[in-house]
Amino acid sequence: MSFSRGPHTFQVSTNLFELNRQRLVTELLKNFDQNIKGNYVLLEGGCENTRYNTDADEIAFRQESYFFWTFGVHEPGCYGAIDINSGKSFLFPPKLAPDYAIWDGKIQNEQWFLNKYKVDQVVFHENGSKIIETLNAFNPINKLLLLRAENTDSGIVLEPPTKIPGLDKFETDTKILYPIIAELRVIKTDLEIEVLKYASKCANEAHKELMRHVKPNMFEYQMESLFRHISYYGGGCRHLGYTCIAATGCNAAILHYGHAGAPNDRQFNDGDLCLFDMGPEYNCYGSDVTCTFPANGKFTEKQKLIYNAVYRANRTVLKEAKPGIRWTEMHLLAEKIILEDLQAGGLLIGKIEEMLEKRVGAIFMPHGLGHFMGLDIHDVGGYLGLLDKAFADPELSKYLVKEKIEEFRGFGGVRIEDDIIILVNGNLNMNAELPRTVEEIEEFMSLNNKNCCGKQ
Repeated sequence: MSFSRGPHTFQVSTNLFELNRQRLVTELLKNFDQNIKGNYVLLEGGCENTRYNTDADEIAFRQESYFFWTFGVHEPGCYGAIDINSGKSFLFPPKLAPDYAIWDGKIQNEQWFLNKYKVDQVVFHENGSKIIETLNAFNPINKLLLLRAENTDSGIVLEPPTKIPGLDKFETDTKILYPIIAELRVIKTDLEIEVLKYASKCANEAHKELMRHVKPNMFEYQMESLFRHISYYGGGCRHLGYTCIAATGCNAAILHYGHAGAPNDRQFNDGDLCLFDMGPEYNCYGSDVTCTFPANGKFTEKQKLIYNAVYRANRTVLKEAKPGIRWTEMHLLAEKIILEDLQAGGLLIGKIEEMLEKRVGAIFMPHGLGHFMGLDIHDVGGYLGLLDKAFADPELSKYLVKEKIEEFRGFGGVRIEDDIIILVNGNLNMNAELPRTVEEIEEFMSLNNKNCCGKQ
């Protein structure tokens, strides 16, 4: 059985997750004597959360990423296990009360889960019961590998399960599994890449629709609303990978604008730049795409200067990105190009090499060049820190031409963000169909701009 949102959307085969389990078992077997039986991976899926102390769901449930990578299961409250020696997979969905059928829908049986997720055995659990019993009956338990995963971006730790009856009677390990499964998630299979391509395709269509409908005097939230609508209605993407950043004018300088304190609520004006950083996810695999364009469809000369600097940095890095290239080198290359173009535009003075050494580029790009992607927008794997010395030198201002900088005060920001797949001989840009140059954007917007409800 495959996952899809209808014939107009992409079909995701369960083979994707069977292959992930096979890859995991292959790597784990390198850590164990294959003559010793009873070593298991035991994972806990995500749970539904309610809004504070009410019975209302906070958001539509979305599965925990490690669990989803391994089993592809969408239902909450599940556990999953793999016998490392044989590769046999176990799924433990929660046993639901009879009145669930009245309120939430049909209660599925074991065969339904077997058919849908292609696991080897399904056993229903009640508060974690029958899990240890089932595994011990198949192969007496020697060791249970549990997942303890700390996210280096958030600092939040995904703790291993503790409430499974009988778990404390057996040896557990929380160190072996995490580095192996995290590394496997970094390198995508061909099946995963196809899903990522589809998510990016949905992002492309939604971003182009924003370009078609944007006009001065609209509100940022209307752009967010349209993006969500196109992603779900046209692509079947119920979830987005992150909070929509629908930034216009000076808001575009706020890197993660759009949160509760700055909720995409500005009415933007003629002459403003729009920076829209939004990406849908499909079957939990995400996209992360940013487009920057003028609200009225026509760049000013100042906007062209900044946009072209960012565009040239973006395209130069895309040409260089391939296996073996260090990410830090690409970041510094992007900084160098931006500094060169700002210097040519009269905003900076001095030697480029000096500016690079003093990290002047961090004033204009106070963030990393990019990040891994997959089931999480800032996916596992991490990358070397790039910004340790940002703003450390008190003499940075000597490189800035004050009068020119003042002319750009309140300008906002420009970001161009593409999703790429690193290939043997280079990379594949999954957003290549988007209009990116100044000329392409202006032509696209002049030919495609439509009237839309809510416009003035």
